[in-house]
Amino acid sequence: MNARITQATLHDESNEHHGKQVDIRIKDGIVTEIAPSLKATKGEELINFENLMVSPGWFDSSISIGEPGFEERETIKNGLIVAAKSGFTAVAVNPNTYPVIDTNSGVSFLKNKAAGSAVSLYPIGALTRKSEGVDLAELYDMKQAGAIAFGDYQHAVSNPNLLKIALQYTQGFDGLVLSFPQENDLVMKGMANEGETAIKLGLKGIPALAEHLQIARDLYILEYTGGKLHIPTVSTAQSVKLIKEAKAKGLDVTCSVAIANLFYTDQELEEFDTRYKLLPPLRAEEDRKALVAGVKDGSIDMVTSDHNPLDIEQKKLEFDHAKFGTIAQEATLGALLTLVSERKAVQLLTAGALRFTGKKATITLNEPANLTLFTSKGTSTFTKEAILAKSKNAAFLGAKLKGSVYGIIANNQFIAS
Repeated sequence: MNARITQATLHDESNEHHGKQVDIRIKDGIVTEIAPSLKATKGEELINFENLMVSPGWFDSSISIGEPGFEERETIKNGLIVAAKSGFTAVAVNPNTYPVIDTNSGVSFLKNKAAGSAVSLYPIGALTRKSEGVDLAELYDMKQAGAIAFGDYQHAVSNPNLLKIALQYTQGFDGLVLSFPQENDLVMKGMANEGETAIKLGLKGIPALAEHLQIARDLYILEYTGGKLHIPTVSTAQSVKLIKEAKAKGLDVTCSVAIANLFYTDQELEEFDTRYKLLPPLRAEEDRKALVAGVKDGSIDMVTSDHNPLDIEQKKLEFDHAKFGTIAQEATLGALLTLVSERKAVQLLTAGALRFTGKKATITLNEPANLTLFTSKGTSTFTKEAILAKSKNAAFLGAKLKGSVYGIIANNQFIAS
């Protein structure tokens, strides 16, 4: 594609034009010029939006799609369109498909199905076979096929020796291990955050202690073994503190937070609305505030949508029987901008690229354009019309959001929202 982006505020702290209004020329998908003003050239598309901001392309470190096996929830083709129109140029896809992505052929299937898309799909291979937590999966083979990390989505590694071996083994090929922060024996059939709201509603509780114990255990193991650990979707104040202390020790650990846990608390459950049945569960206000503080001070490395499409048969049920999860990509920017500045939002939405792929998200001359186009101006209410996913299980329906996504430029394509 050949295009000229005009009058855009650049958000890239590694670029000399950071914070300035510039024009950007793209030729054959390559960034060729960045300047305060550029003259038009023949045959190029003009891209201009009101209050336009441009940043390196965003990376979502946790999304679920469904295909293969659960295409009724979401297909790879539509899932990547949802990501593009939500501002993401790259996504890490969880292995919770049928069959589970636990072999190199499963990884290759995802990569091949995503070929030609504007959005780059990066598979997360299962850490254990069938995500059952018994035996390690074929980690090295999956790495060779294109897996960027290994974890069992929303399944904790109960066996500490298994995590120890995984962290030791993956050091041989610089692998990244994910460990879901939940001590299963403390959760059992828990449905919601253990606290006042759960007691009032008669729901079985998921104690914050279950998250703290698992994270503390995992960090002790990491300190013993070395290796690279990522803790996805933390949800409590104590979790933030534990990870902050581990980083101060020099441990190679990162963590993410789901946008819903930054935005909502367990008080949303008072109507037994299953759209708010999430894992980790929505916590108390003091936890939510600690999470917001954590993203602001860098204790939490990245924000993920934790986008998880589920069909109506899995969500429109009694609260006890409904599955955990919500779609959230379409609302991620708007929700995040109600909590942090656009500068911090860009940091949180691009940080995953370096951790998961080893490549820092930047805007560099003579390199392929990988850009997200957005604005932090304006407010809106998230409605059903804003849902792009096949599934409609959106916790953010009715939420007051800030800013909007205009589209992405990536892999030599421009996708407008």
